[in-house]
Amino acid sequence: MKQLKKQALGIGFCLLIAVPAWLLGKWLPVVGGPVFAILMGMCLALMIKEQPALEPGVKYTSKKILQYAVILLGFGMNLTDILEKGKQSLPIILATIITALVIAFVMYKVLKMDSKISTLVGVGSCICGGSAIAATAPVIDADDEEIAQAISVIFLFNVIAALIFPSLGGVLGLSNEGFGLFAGTAVNDTSSVTAAATAWDGIHGSNTLEAATIVKLTRTLAIIPITLVLALWQVWKAKAAGQEAGGTFQIKKIFPFFILFFILASVITTVFSLPGFVTAPIKELSKFFIIMAMAAIGFNTNLVKLVKTGGKPIFMGFCCWVGISVVSLLMQKALGIL
Repeated sequence: MKQLKKQALGIGFCLLIAVPAWLLGKWLPVVGGPVFAILMGMCLALMIKEQPALEPGVKYTSKKILQYAVILLGFGMNLTDILEKGKQSLPIILATIITALVIAFVMYKVLKMDSKISTLVGVGSCICGGSAIAATAPVIDADDEEIAQAISVIFLFNVIAALIFPSLGGVLGLSNEGFGLFAGTAVNDTSSVTAAATAWDGIHGSNTLEAATIVKLTRTLAIIPITLVLALWQVWKAKAAGQEAGGTFQIKKIFPFFILFFILASVITTVFSLPGFVTAPIKELSKFFIIMAMAAIGFNTNLVKLVKTGGKPIFMGFCCWVGISVVSLLMQKALGIL
């Protein structure tokens, strides 16, 4: 109880930022609540220089509430339904995921970038933007500035994709089915996939929104194997470091067990076929928790430093985005869809 009292002010502060950010995200989904929350948090950090009373709650929100958000995210994933509806797009999805991860790894080596920001940008580009970053960040123990940097990079290319992809699809002569696959595999975040598909439907009088969303949800499943692999990698590194130092190794201190709860939530939703009226509010709460966490992360981020160090992550995000887009189109051509 004493700990909760110490954290209450900071949690309440993040909540106050999250509410308007959530509303702004509803009004302008192509930007999204998490980006608004980060920006508002960073602006407030410039005005509030000393915040010792806020620190415990802000830290709790950026770490623990972010993990709770990921667990709740699992209740929005009926694995059977998603795979059944999205199995046609699986080869394209796998090809784009591998492409983004390879590009991110090569650029991490060539540009001598920080491994954590490289991982976040690569995973955010190839899976589902903010949700993938939210799931991955606690696993690799990324700090708030690294998370904010990755979210900002993903946001930039989300907006560009939502604006130019409908026209680009028309120039390339994509069919409605082809554009649904293109948007679902080559746009990072669900809100931007929705925006791009809605714009296409408005131009062509079609109904690609549902198809693009299903492809995007199928992509989201990759969170499970990728976070598990990263978690096991972190455990292996910690064990190796402990052995070299002659210390003791305890897996419970290293392994991010919230990932197992996330998978359990997905399994419960799948096995019991939880109806929409049950999962919908849980998914909305998950999104709101992510916005709260991003408010805390923004508040803990040095805006000046973020701008100064943003060049390499933006270039990596650009290369991943272009690579995914090209491979998505080439795979459609190879499969006879384009």
